[in-house]
Amino acid sequence: MNHKILLRGVLLVAGCLALGLSSIPMQAQQTAELDRLVKQVQQQEALRHGQLGVCVYNVSTGQRLYGCNAESSMVPASVQKLFTTGTGFARLGGDFRFTTRLYIRGMVDREGVLHGNIYIVGGGDPLLGSYRYRQTSPDSLFAGWTRALRKKGIRRVDGRVCYHTAVFDDQPLHDSWQWGDVGNYYAAGVSGLNFHENMYFVHFNPGKKLGHAASVARTQPKNIDIHGTCEVTTGPENSGDQVVIYGSPTSKERLYRGTVPLGKNDFAVRGAMPNPARTCADLFASHLRSQGIGISMGSMQVFSMPDSLRSLLDYSSPQYYTIAQYTNLTSNNVYAESIFKYLGQKQCGSGSFEGGARAVNEYFKERGLACDGVRIVDGSGLSRQNLTTPDFLCRYLMTLSRESFFDQFQHSLAVVGQSGTAKNLLPSLPQNVTVWIKTGTMDGVKAYAGYINTAGGETLAFAIMANDFVCSGKEAADAMGKVLLKVATSY
Repeated sequence: MNHKILLRGVLLVAGCLALGLSSIPMQAQQTAELDRLVKQVQQQEALRHGQLGVCVYNVSTGQRLYGCNAESSMVPASVQKLFTTGTGFARLGGDFRFTTRLYIRGMVDREGVLHGNIYIVGGGDPLLGSYRYRQTSPDSLFAGWTRALRKKGIRRVDGRVCYHTAVFDDQPLHDSWQWGDVGNYYAAGVSGLNFHENMYFVHFNPGKKLGHAASVARTQPKNIDIHGTCEVTTGPENSGDQVVIYGSPTSKERLYRGTVPLGKNDFAVRGAMPNPARTCADLFASHLRSQGIGISMGSMQVFSMPDSLRSLLDYSSPQYYTIAQYTNLTSNNVYAESIFKYLGQKQCGSGSFEGGARAVNEYFKERGLACDGVRIVDGSGLSRQNLTTPDFLCRYLMTLSRESFFDQFQHSLAVVGQSGTAKNLLPSLPQNVTVWIKTGTMDGVKAYAGYINTAGGETLAFAIMANDFVCSGKEAADAMGKVLLKVATSY
């Protein structure tokens, strides 16, 4: 036997063993420290009576580094949007655009009179008429539609503005959403023809003294048909928006309760718009009249499209990447539910909550993700019937990390200390550590999930979830922030 070869082999094995033995205790020590912190947090008054779940995976190796209640089913709140937006990237692609179509039907005579109707056919676009961008605002939207009519020589319409919403079902709200949410902008629900993000602004003037009655100054968009009963009073200075709005999605009646801050005239509060599809048609007709194009009859919903339609205009939304980014960065529920129902229509032929759930679950199945303990009910996370486990969230995030669209998906998330809902999430974070995150919050629920780029060059998938706590949201966030910081700096 060659003794030199044998000696080199012994030294090589010894070196490998030494490296292995030095790395294993280090990871074990980090895990033990994290475990001690998690147990301390669980015993704190903030979370003592609730449930805390934590899970961490190494994305490169697929190894689970840490788990505490990782297989427990928990309510995710807005972290649910990760399932919706990720599946949207997979099924639609970052360049996809929603399309709203404008048609006319009937003869245009020599005087420029259309003897027939205009048809607005919704495509589920959540940004149609959105106030957030100049190019999507109602004025810009309707100006473009008006120009299209003029190009056809139309100067007056002897008919109606009709609207069609059948790309989605007629259930804008899920049955399990809370009544206290319905009527407020964040639970506006979606239509096949969304408009102005299905919300409106109501502006209040406070009373002159604390406790005095406030009054409604105005509503936007202009000419919106809302009948509000105001029971709002005046709260302390800088107390912010404490108004709750009640009302069903089809009723024009709204009840305003709560407080607005002292000294803040024309204080804006956002509410859920009743029947956004009809509002779109009504306001477009009003815009046409203001531009000298008369409409002889009122707006009307149509449930089936007639023959002999002529295309007037195809209006496209911004790219899906922009929509998904805004969905995750600002946790916009209307955007999320529009994506969710559109996925249901595209994949299952059903633009409904049930269709969206089937589409998301089919994506899980195709990627080989075991879904034990997971229940998908809506796309936004407003329902408390949604359930997931911290472990599943991490495995799902690892799956997305291997997709061709991962860079776009990751950049749709907030960055701790920099953007979105995570800008002020942690008091400090090392400069060489980046945390990409989606947060979720509702009463008794707080959830964080995303990716960590560590100082050592590793990428981690993490999920930290708290349910059923009775402390304030801030106390829960402070406790969970300690865990997140420890995870971010341990591996």
